[in-house]
Amino acid sequence: MARVPPQLIETLRQSREVTVLTGSGISAESGIPTFRDAQTGIWAEFRPEDLATPEAFASNPRRVWDWYAWRREMVSEAQPSPGHGALARMARTLSGFNLITQNVDGLHQRAGSKDVIEYHGNIMRDKCSVEDVVVERPAPGDEVPPRCPACGGMLRPDVVWFGEAIPAAALESAQLAAERCDVFLSIGTSSLVYPAAGLMEIALRNGATLVEINPAQTPVTKLAEFALTGTAGAILPQLSAALLEPE
Repeated sequence: MARVPPQLIETLRQSREVTVLTGSGISAESGIPTFRDAQTGIWAEFRPEDLATPEAFASNPRRVWDWYAWRREMVSEAQPSPGHGALARMARTLSGFNLITQNVDGLHQRAGSKDVIEYHGNIMRDKCSVEDVVVERPAPGDEVPPRCPACGGMLRPDVVWFGEAIPAAALESAQLAAERCDVFLSIGTSSLVYPAAGLMEIALRNGATLVEINPAQTPVTKLAEFALTGTAGAILPQLSAALLEPE
């Protein structure tokens, strides 16, 4: 496991604004499988296109709803990892802090993080498939998926499916956070999926120091001024603790 360089601690202490992007790696430490890793058991025969696209929902809404109900159960039983907790503490320590996550599990909020930019939505919320607005799920009934109380349209998870655009508010907030930060941390993400991967490019163009925390090398590793090899749960608590030490 990589040790946290003192130069990184000093860079963070001197920063005006820090932006963090987290990916599936940090939630894997809480026992939540990545999307493709979750295609096991009765779901192993299905492709992502069968379970997480608007076309899949239109073709077989019950199958899609049941797949997400199974994943929601896993999420509800999971607990935030040490990495989630460390980021919440760092937000209270640093002067300016923005947290963007590609994960849909809400574990950052459960660990105490505030104002999280949910780039891909949140699996624990529902929205109307017709009106595209978040709604409260009605009391359990026989109909699957349940219906929107306002218009009667089918409810769906409030997540970004393959082929869908990132919600405009999240996209704008994330891009602004990448533009104005002077330190950008990429944590537990493959750096392959756009447009999220483009946030690091925005930060670099605007002169930010790039930090990567990941067990394996990614396309970003060679661009990072600090590339720490290891898991978020091992490295972020070190980082958080060092920031609290007297200078």
